[in-house]
Amino acid sequence: MPAQNRRWLSQAEAADYLGVTDRTIRNYVSRGQLVGHRVRGSRLIRIDQRDLDGLLSPIPAAGGASHG
Repeated sequence: MPAQNRRWLSQAEAADYLGVTDRTIRNYVSRGQLVGHRVRGSRLIRIDQRDLDGLLSPIPAAGGASHG
């Protein structure tokens, strides 16, 4: 997908988005569970928001009960 259609987040923003710590984001990247992109010529890391969404999975309802 073209870069202009992506939403790039810093590690701190990614952590806030998922409700975890910066260290957790760094661990995900170092373990290969999350792709980090380095900004050329710097130490800055950016993460595609869609990759963060990919870490999330729904929890099925217990007993198949429906709400509503």
